[in-house]
Amino acid sequence: QVQLVESGGGLVQAGGSLRLSCAASGRTSSRYVMGWFRQAPGKEREFVGFISWTSGNTYYADSVKGRFTISRDNAKNTMYLQMNSLKPEDTAVYYCAAGESGKNYYTRRATYDYWGQGTQVTVSS
Repeated sequence: QVQLVESGGGLVQAGGSLRLSCAASGRTSSRYVMGWFRQAPGKEREFVGFISWTSGNTYYADSVKGRFTISRDNAKNTMYLQMNSLKPEDTAVYYCAAGESGKNYYTRRATYDYWGQGTQVTVSS
């Protein structure tokens, strides 16, 4: 079992920045790929980006590429999502997730085995 806890959400004006954290505990190891997803009201949960815990390689959705950056601190078992140039359409509940490495399609929700409870991000215009 892996437990994930997100933090860092809040209210920010358009153009501003926020940094989300995802702290992992339990059976953590380097064999996971960690992802960020978000869900706006009335919409399906969508992929934001992921990072390989081992290599640090990242991949992003086109909608956030160039504005969002995922990083991790291995010693703290924590993943981060730095969000810059925020837009009102970035408003959503943001979730972190962990999935075992060696799979395909880390852009898909079904690939992930563990999820956090989510943290609200609201961007005002």
